[in-house]
Amino acid sequence: MQLTITNLSKTYSNGVQALRNISLSIPQGMFGLLGPNGAGKSSLIRILATLQEADSGTIFLGETDVLKQKEAVRKILGYLPQEFGLYSKISAESFLDHIAYLKGIIRKKEREETVKALLHKVNLYDARKKNLGTYSGGMKQRFGIAQALIGHPRLIIVDEPTAGLDPTERNRFHNLLSEIGENTIVILSTHIVEDVSHLCSNMAIISRGELLISGQPSQIIDSMEGKIWKKTILKTDLPGYLQEHKVISTTLLAGKSVIHVYSDDRPDDTFLPVETDLEDVYFTVISDKTNVMAL
Repeated sequence: MQLTITNLSKTYSNGVQALRNISLSIPQGMFGLLGPNGAGKSSLIRILATLQEADSGTIFLGETDVLKQKEAVRKILGYLPQEFGLYSKISAESFLDHIAYLKGIIRKKEREETVKALLHKVNLYDARKKNLGTYSGGMKQRFGIAQALIGHPRLIIVDEPTAGLDPTERNRFHNLLSEIGENTIVILSTHIVEDVSHLCSNMAIISRGELLISGQPSQIIDSMEGKIWKKTILKTDLPGYLQEHKVISTTLLAGKSVIHVYSDDRPDDTFLPVETDLEDVYFTVISDKTNVMAL
């Protein structure tokens, strides 16, 4: 099964154009939707989740028309929004049972088996009797994935799932998402480049409502290999380098600035080559968009 988005656009009543003719083909597996805050990611996933209307364009999940067959889509959709409400005084087991009932699992025995299997899958079975209000942020995110998996969805959408998690929970969540992505379409919407580089076999970067680049991360990285250079400079010299070079990122190291520059050729002998990674790709295409929009 494949998710096919064609010429999708959305403009809000205040005049903000959130999406501009977005076209994407998303196969089974983990797909990273990467972009800064305000890029249009949330608008796109709300439309995919049947929570918001598009102005124009089409979306098909296999043969299902996502924009016209919303009830059919909801039966095969799992969704974990960035913020989702939980009843703090209800146990994880009871709440998951309730959600399973709402999703159409009527027989009690089947619900019990479903809830048990899901709690084991997200490593929450031992905490199943605890109230959700006592859960840590990572535990709540894993519970969110459990509820999203009810009913064996064919499309799963997760929005900024690792924001605010500590490194241990983030790694645990990565492993969980990777396992889920083996058998379904999973769209990971995030601004964290590392999440996409670790998890996703396909990806897209959007900014200001436009698709900037899409494809396999390894191929996108290879296309920029040999074009990223770095240099350590004094912080006071940074404005001059910003004027003379295409500086895509700066970081501080021991009180100095380490700049990464995009250039087909080495700017001069004081620059060192960089082994390109997805973060360099991200900053390069985002800076291109920023510069174009600023003209």
